[in-house]
Amino acid sequence: MTTNILFLCTGNSARSVLAEATLRAWGGNRFAAFSAGSQPTGTINPFALAQLSADGISSIGLRSKSWDEFTTPDAPRMDLIITVCDSAAAETCPVVFGDFLRTHWGLPDPAAVEGSDADKQQAFAWAHGIVKARLQALLALPPDTWTDRARLKTALDRIGLLQTKDEIRSDD
Repeated sequence: MTTNILFLCTGNSARSVLAEATLRAWGGNRFAAFSAGSQPTGTINPFALAQLSADGISSIGLRSKSWDEFTTPDAPRMDLIITVCDSAAAETCPVVFGDFLRTHWGLPDPAAVEGSDADKQQAFAWAHGIVKARLQALLALPPDTWTDRARLKTALDRIGLLQTKDEIRSDD
């Protein structure tokens, strides 16, 4: 069975796109990854595309889109929605309703970094490193975790606190 996951943010130009592309690359047939924004920019940040390329992850088919696309009757049914906006920076996270599990994996927006191209590139590399660490932890969840909604919610919330791959540890 394939688990449909929607990474949701505000602009759908950076963090959610990094997560979608990475899970598509790593998730095999276990996961179908999607991303969207509550106020999509309409374009993917070029530094996000460059970071995916640098990490050997395809960006084919990625686009900045509204989460409204996932509310239509013919849209794929989501099993899990992961918000990646940064509430610590007073960024408004989209509120969604439905019969799916929700978790928050807040992450500062690398697209908001000002400075040189090198500064921006570093911000995207750092953000993608955290996304990759969290997705590695998600992929490592034992199969029985996915059948227990409360246990899965706890595990997913814990994953959202990871900042580096060094923090990944097995769950009990």
